[in-house]
Amino acid sequence: MKFKTRLIITFLTIILLPLVLACTAFLCIGAYLSRGQEEYGIRNEDYNLMIDPTYASQLLTDEIFTKVADILEKQPFGIEDLGVLSEINSGISGKASYILVRKQDKIYYAGNEMAADQIFDKLPDFDEEDLVQQPKEGFYYDDMKKLVRKMDFWFEDGSEGSFFIITRANSILSRKLFVDMAIAIMVILIFTSMFLTNWISRGVFIPINHLNIAMQNIAEGNLEYMLPDKEDGEIGELYRNYEDMRLRLKESTDEKIFAEKQNKELVSNISHDLKTPITAIKGYVEGIMDGVADTPEKMDKYIKTIYNKANDMDRLINELTVYSGIDSNRIPYHFHRINVSEYFGDCIEEVGLDLESKNIELNYSNLVPPDTMVIADPEQLKRVINNIIGNSIKYLDKPKGEIDIRILDEVDAIRVEIEDNGKGIAAKDLPKIFERFYRTDASRNSSQGGSGIGLSIVKKIVEDHGGYIWATSKEEEGTCMHFVLRKYQEIL
Repeated sequence: MKFKTRLIITFLTIILLPLVLACTAFLCIGAYLSRGQEEYGIRNEDYNLMIDPTYASQLLTDEIFTKVADILEKQPFGIEDLGVLSEINSGISGKASYILVRKQDKIYYAGNEMAADQIFDKLPDFDEEDLVQQPKEGFYYDDMKKLVRKMDFWFEDGSEGSFFIITRANSILSRKLFVDMAIAIMVILIFTSMFLTNWISRGVFIPINHLNIAMQNIAEGNLEYMLPDKEDGEIGELYRNYEDMRLRLKESTDEKIFAEKQNKELVSNISHDLKTPITAIKGYVEGIMDGVADTPEKMDKYIKTIYNKANDMDRLINELTVYSGIDSNRIPYHFHRINVSEYFGDCIEEVGLDLESKNIELNYSNLVPPDTMVIADPEQLKRVINNIIGNSIKYLDKPKGEIDIRILDEVDAIRVEIEDNGKGIAAKDLPKIFERFYRTDASRNSSQGGSGIGLSIVKKIVEDHGGYIWATSKEEEGTCMHFVLRKYQEIL
């Protein structure tokens, strides 16, 4: 999930979740506390009684005043009957209320004499100008928490009379509702914060902690530690970027290890390949110095051997120099348009003389049109041909050696095949022959010469020309090298 979406959800959760839970808590607490309304003998589904005790008093006294008004209408002096008053009072005595009847300035009847004595002097006066048989608006006495409603009437003897209903303004429900709601809101806020904290922790902090652990593993060199690709949004992108970085570092490290291994092999192979001719040269020089070469024939043989070994060393150093230059792109190519038929015709003529002196038969066939052109560096392409043919010569083991060179037409490319009838290459060695310093003879016997980098140079040059090379071979039958170069085509 993206951070923007997560922030929007967090914002809405902070607002809506506490609001919904607060409303739910209010309804539940209100339903519970509404049972306390039985103290007033009233059930009110909108919970006004808990909030407005005056409203509760009105609901409670309206019925009583209606009954008193009915008595005054039917029996104008029936309200003076103490028995009737006692009956009315008994109907509300269990509802935090009582009645008080005043005659002139004295108590005529009190449902709760002790409470009546405390409030009697504060009761409102008789109002003759506004005499009606309906209850007046209530009076609230804050110091005693009392709500008072009255109805004025005349006694039989003409005395002023007032009928009061006095109700205790019980604010316990209101306070309890406030306290309970305050507690509920605190619980709701705690729950909301815990929910959001846990959600953000699982969605942000825990994945970041996993990423931190992964980076520590990278710092310690452990490139095998993987993160699960299950996250989405920005965290998922971080995970995927880490994985890409890990794979690249691992690939780079593996390449570095492989390069170091090759460098070690290079040092070992060069040491071996140089040590062999140097040992031979030292041996023959010592033979000359010790007088072993005591005849002109032996001396001539020793000198030629020393010369050949020195040439082997020079060839090895040259190959290393060439490969190093090509591999590091320090040797510039000089590409030209080359006519295939003319170029390979000249090469065959030059190579043929050398092969003829070695008693090796050369067969050449050119199956491409005479005007076929390629873009190539003539010198480097000649190096490719010479290295392949030189490699074939080294491993010819037949009394009559044969090398076939074929130029084939591949529509938009040419394919050059150089095939010999040598001892061939084992199937297990065939994929490795283009590797640096790889030689099929594990003992690196130098009797056949070569450094093991000739074919790697060939592969590098062909690929730098935009082509590709491969080999096919059968043991004891021979090997065929194939390489492909694109034709040059005029853009019309």
